[in-house]
Amino acid sequence: MDGRRWTVDEVLQLAPDGSSAGAARRLSLSAVWSQAGSSGSLLWGKCQGSGREPYQVTVDLNEPSFRCTCPSRKHPCKHGLALLLLWAEGDGSVAEEARPADFAAEWVQRLAAKAPGSGTAGREAAPPDPEAQAKRLAQRIETMSAGIDEFERWLFDLVRQGVASARHQPFAFWDGAAARLVDAQMPGLADRVRAIPGLLYAAGVDWADRLLAELARGYLAVSAWRRRDVLPEDVLADLRVVLGWSRRVDEVLDRGERVTDRWAVVGLAREEDDRLQSQRTWLVGQATGRVAVILDFAAAGASLAVAEVLGSVVEAELALYPGSEPCRALFTGERSVVDSTLQLPATGVEAALDQVATWVAANPFADRFPIFLAGVVPVVDASRRLVAEPGGAALPLSGSRDWLSLLALSGGEPVDLFAEWDGFALHPLSVSAEGALVSL
Repeated sequence: MDGRRWTVDEVLQLAPDGSSAGAARRLSLSAVWSQAGSSGSLLWGKCQGSGREPYQVTVDLNEPSFRCTCPSRKHPCKHGLALLLLWAEGDGSVAEEARPADFAAEWVQRLAAKAPGSGTAGREAAPPDPEAQAKRLAQRIETMSAGIDEFERWLFDLVRQGVASARHQPFAFWDGAAARLVDAQMPGLADRVRAIPGLLYAAGVDWADRLLAELARGYLAVSAWRRRDVLPEDVLADLRVVLGWSRRVDEVLDRGERVTDRWAVVGLAREEDDRLQSQRTWLVGQATGRVAVILDFAAAGASLAVAEVLGSVVEAELALYPGSEPCRALFTGERSVVDSTLQLPATGVEAALDQVATWVAANPFADRFPIFLAGVVPVVDASRRLVAEPGGAALPLSGSRDWLSLLALSGGEPVDLFAEWDGFALHPLSVSAEGALVSL
């Protein structure tokens, strides 16, 4: 890092999963910390957990590297993230230029012994040792490769037993596989495995098709990892996303493609539990026609950093994450609302599916894509729940309750719709009806 204080968003980007981000946010707001301090690139502190002795937490900002005495197999754990959040807030709870605690100093000495010349003083005066970085990267790749081999065996065993048996597996079966993936530093893949039980019971009659699709994505990740040296850059970036090998915000800002446009906010997808809230803000460039998504996270009850209003047009520059379209993006600086829009750039069902097919061909790991539909009518009865072009093609709606609002807003008449398509059904997000863009 360049010595500046990190933002909260930059810290949360390092979280291995949403639950870790939410837990870290809560810990950073509680009075469980003691002896928290910082010196140069080193942070340390003690966090009182459920045990008698507090956990000893140390963070080296250069990598960043984490050490914690808690038993969590996640990396970084919630305590390391919470300490980073405390420091990022800059409210004095982490003493600056303090003398390192003994446990932190010992950890730095061990790092220095493994990589001569990379002690704390050296790191303050010089960039990280490239040789040490290369060694750590090689170690991570070795760990991930071993995890990929084990995950492949798990996939083969599951298929040999028959996918019907998957519905009868206890949650511990899936959680155990996910925990091993976390140990192998692939938290993104672990989250997808951990989500399978919910998929099995929420999908209804389509559960087998959805399970096979998810297992196929998993095996595709296995195959892609083994060919990572010959993959195009965009595909390699998409693979990193599915595995959970995150990129730092400063890396995206420094190296990501920049696009300046007037961005129409066409859809907001918010998910929330008792610990964490997240939001996908879908944007369409009025001049470039490019589609991008902003991901935002916050603890439950807190405010989201990106709180754009549906239908607003924002003049701003975006930094795009590496990967296939539609890209994840970050606002790079100041942005201003310059207009509003009541319309969606909608097309017919066939054209919309052609666009999705192009995106899927470029990034088969993705499981949700934006889709714009013009002049579709909601059709809901005892046996069907779909949107259809008058006299034309139709697409099924998801089982969520959003279709009730869609039905009410349309009044049985054609409307323009923006939704997320998961390969099986539409998840409606907004509708243009009677001269207004309305969130569903």
